[in-house]
Amino acid sequence: MDNVVKRGVLISDFNIEPLYGYLKNDGQPPSVISTVAPFGQLIQTLVDTQNKIWSDHHDFALVWTRPDSISDSFARALNFHRVPIESILAEVDDFVMALKNLRIRVKTILVPTWVIPSFWYGYGMIDMRKDLGLANSLMQMNLRLAEKLGSVSNAFILNSERWVRAAGGDAFNPKLWYLGKIAFGNKVFKEAVTDIKSALHGIGGNARKIIIVDLDDTLWGGIVGDSGWENLRLGGHDPIGEAYVDFQKTLKSFTNRGVLLGIVSKNEESVALEAINNNPEMVLKLDNFSGWRINWDDKANNIIELIEELNLGPQSVVFIDNDPAERARVGEALPEVFVPEWPEDKMLYSQALSSLKCFDTPIVTDEDRVRIKMYRDESKRERIKRSVSSPEEWLKTLEVKVRIEDMDETNIKRVVQLLNKTNQMNLSTRRMTETEFRDWAIDDNRRIWAFRVSDRFGDYGLTGIASMENDRETGNIIDFILSCRVMGRMIEEVMLSVMITHARRIGLSRIEAKYLPTVKNKPCYDFWKRSGFSFDVTNEIFMWKMETEYHKPNFIGIES
Repeated sequence: MDNVVKRGVLISDFNIEPLYGYLKNDGQPPSVISTVAPFGQLIQTLVDTQNKIWSDHHDFALVWTRPDSISDSFARALNFHRVPIESILAEVDDFVMALKNLRIRVKTILVPTWVIPSFWYGYGMIDMRKDLGLANSLMQMNLRLAEKLGSVSNAFILNSERWVRAAGGDAFNPKLWYLGKIAFGNKVFKEAVTDIKSALHGIGGNARKIIIVDLDDTLWGGIVGDSGWENLRLGGHDPIGEAYVDFQKTLKSFTNRGVLLGIVSKNEESVALEAINNNPEMVLKLDNFSGWRINWDDKANNIIELIEELNLGPQSVVFIDNDPAERARVGEALPEVFVPEWPEDKMLYSQALSSLKCFDTPIVTDEDRVRIKMYRDESKRERIKRSVSSPEEWLKTLEVKVRIEDMDETNIKRVVQLLNKTNQMNLSTRRMTETEFRDWAIDDNRRIWAFRVSDRFGDYGLTGIASMENDRETGNIIDFILSCRVMGRMIEEVMLSVMITHARRIGLSRIEAKYLPTVKNKPCYDFWKRSGFSFDVTNEIFMWKMETEYHKPNFIGIES
């Protein structure tokens, strides 16, 4: 889990002290230390670069406002004046322009959507009518906000309407407004804390990547070894069977956002696989799972084996099991695995899964959507690996190809995603927003390469990044990043070869790489130690002099 402290500034047009308190005292990671901007100085705080609040470092800014304070026109509409929607939207545009001033001051901008109190009846049955209804105008305001902020890569809109729904009748209390200028009830602020932390967690590259499920009474109703696959409760004219089908549909839907599925179950593997393959009500088929461990062994050990096979860590896992004893065992043995409490009522399974807030990511790329196929292809590669005599022979049989690209509009989102979520093969483990990385890359003395990898089984996608900054006769490697999916396949050597060739071409005399250790990037250190680069132990700098030839692997095809 990410226990790094996040520092933020809370900017609002109402008293936001309750949110400050809940953020401070919430025990879930990441820890948050926040500063509350001066009350009643919203626009001044956004646009004044000399404001003392910006003298401190802030990882994020939360800007939470009421629609009638942002738009005088909407305030008039609340009093049932006929106001052109164009006037309201123009004031939204002005607010967005003020928000954009934060782009270079903080890494992340969080903006909750606008809501009005649920007791506000408005125009009743015609409140959704265009150019009249308050509900219609508010929806257009939020859509305009999302549209205009869409071009700001480090800005994210949070759905405060969901917080209000969760709080129900306690969402608004006029007494709180009159007594303390507090716009919402405490339940709304508590819901907001959960979403804010989930967003910060995801932005930090800590989203969960795989859901591992049990089978009996979790994925289907009944014990398959006792009842047989024909008699499982799954689908049909049965409310429990229908609930299991919906749960499977929800699980399958998560794969469309790049989340992997796995199975860890105490069962006879042949019996369980027969059920998955033959039961016509099964929504999930074997092709939907990236791997499984179906046996009578300890589930915690099976989880470790499975994720090691997939090159994932326990911090990537969500484990779902109907048995409280098994949940407790996994939770105690593997504290980094997220083991949610699971409802006894089978009809609540789909709801419980949909409510989990551990999969937040700032972007979803094409590589994410085809990730399951990539992991299935990986299983084929592993089978070949077990049948050959040496790692080099195995790599030759894969027919690996590397395509080298410059960073551009077609790949920058994936490049930034790799930058922010890769931990093991990562030289400096720096985290940057898309805007920050674009700005950094502009300098003529800097060069960025992106690496796409494929082999005869399939396409890994864009899996590597390297960047170098020239300083007189030295090329300083800033980023050296490779997805765990292709670690140890000599792509690392190809990346070094590309940079050394470039350095020699532009007349540099040496290349240096400073390793910045973290708790997770020792595999990167291990690679550099065997890379052939000389190593300055005191400064933890690896160096290569241009007069020495660097031999790249000749059995890897390179395209540029």
